[in-house]
Amino acid sequence: MKDGFLKAAALSPALRVADCAYNAGQIVSAMNDCAARGVKLAVFPELALTGYTCGDLFFQQALQQGAADALAQVLSASAQLDLIALVGLPLLVEGKLYNCAAAVSRGRLLGVVPKACLPNYGEFYEKRHFAPGPKRPRTITVCGQEAPFGTALLFACRQMPAFVLGAELCEDLWSPLPPSTFHALAGATVIANLSASDETVGKAEYRRALVENQSARLLCCYLYASAGRGESTQDMVFAGHDLIAENGALLAATRPFEGGCAESELDCARMLAERARNTSFLPAGEEEYQRVWFDLEVTETALTRRVDPAPFVLGDPRRRAERCELILKMQADGLAKRIDHTHAKTAVIGISGGLDSCLALLVTARAMRQLGRPASDVLAVTMPCFGTTRRTRSNAELLCQQLGVAFREVNITGTVRSHFADIGHDGVTPDVTFENSQARVRTLELMDIANLTGGFVVGTGDLSELALGWATYNGDHMSMYGVNAGVPKTLVRHLVRYEADTAPDEALRRVLLDILDTPVSPELLPAQNGEIAQRTEELVGPYELHDFYLYYVLRFGFGPRKIFRLAKAAFAGRPEYSDAVLYKWLRSFYRRFFAQQFKRSCLPDGPKVGSVTLSPRGDWRMPSDASAAVWLAELDALGIE
Repeated sequence: MKDGFLKAAALSPALRVADCAYNAGQIVSAMNDCAARGVKLAVFPELALTGYTCGDLFFQQALQQGAADALAQVLSASAQLDLIALVGLPLLVEGKLYNCAAAVSRGRLLGVVPKACLPNYGEFYEKRHFAPGPKRPRTITVCGQEAPFGTALLFACRQMPAFVLGAELCEDLWSPLPPSTFHALAGATVIANLSASDETVGKAEYRRALVENQSARLLCCYLYASAGRGESTQDMVFAGHDLIAENGALLAATRPFEGGCAESELDCARMLAERARNTSFLPAGEEEYQRVWFDLEVTETALTRRVDPAPFVLGDPRRRAERCELILKMQADGLAKRIDHTHAKTAVIGISGGLDSCLALLVTARAMRQLGRPASDVLAVTMPCFGTTRRTRSNAELLCQQLGVAFREVNITGTVRSHFADIGHDGVTPDVTFENSQARVRTLELMDIANLTGGFVVGTGDLSELALGWATYNGDHMSMYGVNAGVPKTLVRHLVRYEADTAPDEALRRVLLDILDTPVSPELLPAQNGEIAQRTEELVGPYELHDFYLYYVLRFGFGPRKIFRLAKAAFAGRPEYSDAVLYKWLRSFYRRFFAQQFKRSCLPDGPKVGSVTLSPRGDWRMPSDASAAVWLAELDALGIE
């Protein structure tokens, strides 16, 4: 439960139709197993205490009493268990029969939620037996306990404010306006669906889509527990298809007819973070709802759900290729519009033989093709100086040849030495002035060449560099249009790899692969034996870590403690990423991120391609003088050396 995580399960135990005592025993056994595994929320199928397929037996007083006795059995067993469970049963209230979900915790009946939308078509005739549930809660007595009864009920955990539970039953989800919509707007972050959805061809895929989409629309966690083994097969079969989704992503699922339990950890805090930034998600109807409070012991929730170490990169190769093509088109389309709007005769780009400038050049070539203009309208300029190596210089020229763009070399060594003399630098000491002077001279050359050729400068810096401030202010930090500004470093690599995989000829493919194999470096320090002496990741840290941190800082606003915990889960099994290493670079990330905001406050235009960007005009507005003290103090509290 710490850090907003909650272990939850959707279960389909084997039942017997109309054997309430047996069914209660199965549910109690499953609850005991869940509690032993640390599960805090257990959701069982619709009418699980009787079986869904009882038909007209629901009118029998013996079955109604058997269901009530079974609920009492479940209540008694729950007294020693640290969880909340939702159990389905028929309940007679003031002369009408309702299809209900009973919320049970620590021996207490928290409330009873009746089904709102009753199907009466095909194989389902629920209106023959049940009445639609009322919305406004009223108090009823069940199993000797007073409890609220109505659809407008929410169950809230005192120890975990992010965990607010709402319930609906089967057809409710399939209706045009599900009750869960109102539950979420009233504050529910977790929705449980007690279901008895029969299995027909194609229905499992549709059911899964419903659950995923509802969790996405409502920015919630959604658990779907469906009837399975033991139901009557007289006219239908039930597959026990259990599902858990979070904000549109499926966390866990059982395969139809294989039974068992879908179990995972819900990130309730993430749902609150999503809602806080989503201005179309407006709380409503809270005054119509009754909140019932319950208690759970605060424990450490072991994470079994997968935490992706590369959140900006899709894992599936086919989908990743589709995503890469889309991003390249987005970048190229944005640049093509800017070229056309400014009537630029050329697009000038500094080419180094590294990944970022390679991607920018590929995008610029695409933009020219889109405009129906020759590739030679792209002017690639290489500007060797003290740190330039033969490998990067060669790759830059080969890439330009293969793409058919205009190529020019401007050796800036003399200009930089002259500049050193002007400012009184000895030209030898490898300090920040030594490095930044080269970067600024390169930008000066590009800007003036753009003026000379009637064009504008295309920037090459990526999102990760902007986050860390790894750019020389008014040097490579500046351009007329930054095509890579929305692309993190880990994704840059995959975009270039995609272009290599789809290259029209082997020569272009070979040079792109060699660029991919070249260490990331600004090449601002003199080469050693012809090899790159300055490796960026040795200085600022691994980009895969920084991109991971960047994603969770910007996308969800998580604090350092939770991000550190997620990083430990994501990079588990990687010996190079000990706790001390993860902590070191997380601390470095926060320090650099806060100190370098002034560079991001005056960024050039560039296309947004994903959910995380740093444009000062769009997704990220931060004062340049903000202090990192709160975040660093939370890191200090971790006690990592």
